[in-house]
Amino acid sequence: MHYKRILLKISGEALMGDGAYGISPETIEFVAREIRTVHADGVQLGLVIGAGNIFRGVAGAAGGMNRASADNMGMLATVINALAMQDGLEKAGVSCRVMSAISMRNVCEPYVRAHALEHLQQGRVVIFAAGTGNPFFTTDTGGVLRALEIEADVIMKATRVDGVYDRDPEKDENAIRFDRLTYTRVLQDELRVMDAAGISLARDNSLPIFVFNMKTPGNIARAASGEEIGTLITG
Repeated sequence: MHYKRILLKISGEALMGDGAYGISPETIEFVAREIRTVHADGVQLGLVIGAGNIFRGVAGAAGGMNRASADNMGMLATVINALAMQDGLEKAGVSCRVMSAISMRNVCEPYVRAHALEHLQQGRVVIFAAGTGNPFFTTDTGGVLRALEIEADVIMKATRVDGVYDRDPEKDENAIRFDRLTYTRVLQDELRVMDAAGISLARDNSLPIFVFNMKTPGNIARAASGEEIGTLITG
């Protein structure tokens, strides 16, 4: 494998499958099998999962809810997704731990960096839940933060499309895909990779970002082995 330690960022929407909301057991099973393949090759994996399939803080705030309250609800929703993914991984035979930035000891471990590193070194997949534990930060930014804390080689963002385009490829068939980009280009052109705070944090710490299509079987392993199946964002 090209990368030895990876932070994999998965959107909450990806867990819906063909549904309009919620969690698809079939999708959880598929993702768990994909992760198992990479894990079996000795890659240390951390996961961050969004909550768009359950609740988005930004959407709640747009509907008139207090932004801090809405974001807290969104962070709790990520814990639900993390527990679902833990169940799927354990059924697939992968040792796994959920660590939450918001303490809830009855269902998962509190996030402690040293403990997370120990789990990774002992061959466990670690799912980081509840974002940063603070409102006004997205799971994209939380993913970059956790990637830096565990000293990951790369943060991989799994999406529905095979990389970053100059416009939405699902709406415009003439959209152009980029093989490589710089952080500055992403920020200047407002390319919708992740929020500006996450991109800036990755840029300031020279953390590569790789964007690829998770729905294609075998793509997580291909990405981990360094195949150019998506868009690589670096300095």
